[in-house]
Amino acid sequence: MPSAPRLVVVVLFEGVDLLDVTGPPEVFALLRREVGDAAGHRVLLAAETPDPVTTSAGVRVLPDITFAELAGRNVDTLLVPGSVEVDGTGRARALAHPAVVGRVKELAARSRRVASVCVGAHILAEAGLLDGRRATTHWSTAAQLAADHPAVEVDADPIFIRDGDVWTGAGISACLDLSLALVAEDCGEAVALRVARQLVMYLKRPSGQSQFSVPLAPLSATRRTEELRLYVGRNLAGRLSVADLAAQAHVSERQLTRIFKTELGTTPAAYIESARVEAARNQLESTDATLDRIASACGFNTTDTLIRAFRRTLDTTPTHYRNRFRSALSTP
Repeated sequence: MPSAPRLVVVVLFEGVDLLDVTGPPEVFALLRREVGDAAGHRVLLAAETPDPVTTSAGVRVLPDITFAELAGRNVDTLLVPGSVEVDGTGRARALAHPAVVGRVKELAARSRRVASVCVGAHILAEAGLLDGRRATTHWSTAAQLAADHPAVEVDADPIFIRDGDVWTGAGISACLDLSLALVAEDCGEAVALRVARQLVMYLKRPSGQSQFSVPLAPLSATRRTEELRLYVGRNLAGRLSVADLAAQAHVSERQLTRIFKTELGTTPAAYIESARVEAARNQLESTDATLDRIASACGFNTTDTLIRAFRRTLDTTPTHYRNRFRSALSTP
């Protein structure tokens, strides 16, 4: 590791999301606790003025340095948090104030790598830093990012994405996963794992980990669809064909497909596979069951089918997932 400190700059501005600001510095603080001065990172909160910045939570944060004081200094890691406004219907819209965008563009030009946290991706996009790149953001503003910046390849599913020297993270707690990935790049996987244990996290989630979890899918519009979802969850080891579900709902197979597409935004087969993958993920995280047993319990029948489903939905294998995402309780 280098002897000179790695300067990590977190951009502050009025209305910034609080966890976006405090999450990454906590990871680097725990890194220092684990490896001492060998960590080599120095975190600074930078703002336009030295005055306290009021976050979206109403908590005021005191900057360490102003943007003017950073002039001429090289930055190792530039972290850009985000901010949203919510309209009368509860819909969130990401903000990218021109003054903040300008400062980020200036700092990015002399930064080794740039990372956005949550809806901070919108600021990077406004600065032109995501053009031609693949990027993610919080799922609630992904459509806005894609519409406002067609030159950006938006993928709302992963918890973080690295494209060259630019990283983008998904919403809220994913800032910790993104920060751990930065630590892993600098200090190695073993050190990042030690920091993750200090955070009492499920170790370090791979970037392909989805933002979504099947049980957390939005509630459907009708009681019938909710009953179908519950039926799927209770009968994962069964056959669960489209014909079976149609009979359960007392509708035709064609009508069942329309119901799933309209109310859940997917097909019956895709939903069933997602539910089975979710159940398998839970077992991989919390048990030592063999892949054969997990495949059977979750309705995949064979290990090969389980592996193909994981590659298709999570871009990883069950074994790799277990090694990277086992809960602290099941880790020796």
